[in-house]
Parts: sequence; C-alpha cells; structure tokens
Amino acid sequence: MTVRIAETVKDETAVANATERPRMPSIRDVARLAVVSHQTVSRVLNGHPSIREETKQRVLDAIRQLDYRPNQAARALVTSKLNLIGVLSATVGEFGPTASIAAIEEAARAEGFSVTTLNLPDTSAEAIGAAVRQLLREQVDGIVVLAPQVRVFHVLRGMAIGVPFVSLQTSSGEATAHVAPDQLEGARIATQHLVDLGHTDILHLAGPQDWIEADSRMRGYLQALRDADLPTIPPIRGDWTADFGHYAGMEIARRQDFTAVFAANDLMAIGLMHGFRDAGLDVPRDVSVVGFDDIPVAAHVWPPLTTVHIDFADLGRRAIASLLAALREEPAPKEERPAPALVVRSSTHARR
Repeated sequence: MTVRIAETVKDETAVANATERPRMPSIRDVARLAVVSHQTVSRVLNGHPSIREETKQRVLDAIRQLDYRPNQAARALVTSKLNLIGVLSATVGEFGPTASIAAIEEAARAEGFSVTTLNLPDTSAEAIGAAVRQLLREQVDGIVVLAPQVRVFHVLRGMAIGVPFVSLQTSSGEATAHVAPDQLEGARIATQHLVDLGHTDILHLAGPQDWIEADSRMRGYLQALRDADLPTIPPIRGDWTADFGHYAGMEIARRQDFTAVFAANDLMAIGLMHGFRDAGLDVPRDVSVVGFDDIPVAAHVWPPLTTVHIDFADLGRRAIASLLAALREEPAPKEERPAPALVVRSSTHARR
C-alpha cells in the first residue's frame, strides 16, 4: 500500500514537472553565456558608452540566442524610466474620449510605451491634484489630458508637474500643447448649414458651463448668426446627455420662436428629436436638428442625424506624436489642426 502511494506521488510529480512552463531566461543566463558579469549586460542594455565593442557584441549574440527580453520594471531600477504615459480623463463613458484613448494606447505601444489611464471622479481642485500626484508616483514620462473643463487647466498651471503634458482640448490663452479640432469652426459650419436652408430662428442647445468644448461650440454658433445678421435666441444649457435632450425637446416644443436647433453634441440632439416626436413635432418637417461629434449611432437613429464629424482616433494618435516629440526634445509635429466636416443626413430640411 505504501509503495503504491509513493509511486503515485512520484508519477504525479513527474507529470507536474513535465507540464511546468519553461523558465524565461534571465539577465544572469545572458551573462553566463556571454562570459561577462550581469552588470555588464545591464550596461549594454542601457547603452553605456564604456563597453568595448567586442564585449557588446558577445552580449547581443547571447541575448539573441536565448531570446532574452528585458523586464521593464527591472530596467526602470537602472534608468528611472518605465516608458509609461499617463492619461488623465474626466469624460468617462463618452464615445469620443473612449475612441481617443484606444488610439492613444495603440500609438503608444507602437513606440514602446505603456499607458495608464486615471479617471477623475470629479473635477474639484483636490481631485485633480490627487490624480496628477498619483500619475507622478507611478513615474509616468508624460501625461495626456482629456479633461475639457477650464478649471482643470487652472489647477494644472499651478502645479509643478515636471513632465510634459498635452491636451486634446483648447482653451483661450492656454499655453499647454494641444491637438484639438477646431471646435468653433465646426459649430459655425453646422449653424451655417441651417442658415443656408433658409432658417432664420435657430436655437442652440449648449453644453455645460465651464466646459471648453461647450464654450467653443457656442461661439461658433453665435459667429454664424452674426455673419448672417440674424437674431440670437438665449441658448439652453444642457448636460451632454440624451435624457436632458429629451426633456428639453418636450419643454420647448410649445414655443413658436424657432424652426431649427443646433445641439452641442449628438446625444443631446438624439434625445431632442425623441422629445419633439413625443410632443407631436416632426423632424425635419416642423423643425431641423443638427448635432456634433458624429458618434456611430448618429447614422442609425430616425431620422438619421445631420452632424459635425470629429475623428477622435486621429486626435489620440496626434496626442502621442506631440507628447513623444516633447519627451525626445524634438520639434512638435507640424500638422494642421484637424478640420471638422459636416455630414448631412435627414434631420435637416429647407425651411417650409
């Protein structure tokens, strides 16, 4: 009985050993094969100029033979660099920032960087400061900011961050590097589209107070009306959500002072059309609606939404290119600001 148990244990151990994953080669394995110290291998990996060419070549040959892959955390102990980019985001769950973050991660990986994303629970000065300090504790080499409230940049300007950072938004007088699309021009062409259709009473469903994008889009709307010498109607401040758009549509359907609405984003525009429909108005027969962003669902609601297209993935790629140029102390990429484009669908029609 005892012998059988021992044999069973022995067999199970053999199976376990046979199925163990092979050990990855270490820096000491490379050192043994190259007949050098592990400190010499580390110097080769980090480009130390004192290593003789013959020694360097032996180390590189050993690395290739063993298929050795340096551990990033271990290298950080020597170089104090993790090749890590931080993303500070205060726009959780929105399509645009989500698409930009995915592109940021892809572009960063292609350049040998990892990405850590930190979502702000709120945009109070305390929360912003704590988030930046956390990213710095994680030893990020640079930061991409997707936090489009003016107060975020007020806080950042007052902090000794010590690493480059780039913003996907713009703000008047802001010195921070940015790769934002021309929000004002996008709103202007959206409003001009309604003007060209013969609408003279155009309402604006705006974004929240203190949001950089909301301010830029409102200014574009006002500029188009001024250029056409048309009267302005006091805008309605929304919160970017479809629920608010639906509520606004139900409330303003009783008014007789507008024939078209430019909404500051697609979600509010979609909710607005739903509210109009529930209140008995037809879009676009009774009222035309234009949105902003061109989120994927905009083409599939009824009626399909006329909107301003923003290439959010391109913004993410531009952010990484700009940030890496700063990290490498190279000139910033000379690219034109991304141009917004009007996508005309069925939610707008000539004034009847």
